[in-house]
Amino acid sequence: MCVDLHTHSLYSDGSLSPRDLVALGLENRLRCLALTDHDTVEGVPELLRAGEELGLFVLGGVEISATLRGHTIHVLGYGIEDSLEPLQEWLRPVQEGRANRNRVILGKLNDLGIAISEEELAAVSTDGQTGRPHFARLMVQKGAVASVDEAFGRYLARGKPAWAPRFSYSATEAIEIIHKLGGKAVWAHPGTLDPDFAAIAPVLQELAGQGLDGVEAHYPAHSRALRKKIEEAGAKLGLWATGGSDFHGATRPTRRMARAKGEFCPPTRLLKPLLDALGRPMPFTY
Repeated sequence: MCVDLHTHSLYSDGSLSPRDLVALGLENRLRCLALTDHDTVEGVPELLRAGEELGLFVLGGVEISATLRGHTIHVLGYGIEDSLEPLQEWLRPVQEGRANRNRVILGKLNDLGIAISEEELAAVSTDGQTGRPHFARLMVQKGAVASVDEAFGRYLARGKPAWAPRFSYSATEAIEIIHKLGGKAVWAHPGTLDPDFAAIAPVLQELAGQGLDGVEAHYPAHSRALRKKIEEAGAKLGLWATGGSDFHGATRPTRRMARAKGEFCPPTRLLKPLLDALGRPMPFTY
């Protein structure tokens, strides 16, 4: 049996509602599903209701985009269900930074001959946090690119013609606010920093010194060898491992939710250290 501790809903840049995520989690025979939307916790109340009504153990979380010495570091926060309002208020400057960046990206794409209106962008992002994946989806729909990956590779990634910076907190500040609100902080998908691990080790040590609690070792893009290195390095620093798919639904169709007996299935045992750290009992045996 599996857990999936990293998923996204339409409240950020996913395509499914939190309730639909829970339903899919049940279909995939998950034991636990966590919602970790980018820089917002608006979807957590719906997730908690759906988990109780449909019968799946769920965790409310968040994925905070932060920086560390020029690196982009994504920090997952768990155990924040009772602190949604203060966390959402703390995240407001990040959300405003997204809005400002979106206007810059919109202008750059139009200058490049890819016509996208604010109305089209609002329609594709519905009620969520609008970000680059929404631009990418529109670019595919308009035939400007063949895929979301091409949209990022040619236009939207750092250093590409339509990229723009935005406000973000430091990784230290992200860890501090998660702890202040009673949660635990995990470094998401460290392999995106360096798939060969060399650059991961010093960053992991620095983050551990700043209070990091865990590291997402089980991730679809991590090779078995990389996952083992991350787990071992984390354990030496007193960090426990987590795992998640980074599922976005139709927004990023190549990223599939974890599934029992599937290609990606983070083991249920990964949940216990997180719940122990939060002072919560395991809801089932494994």
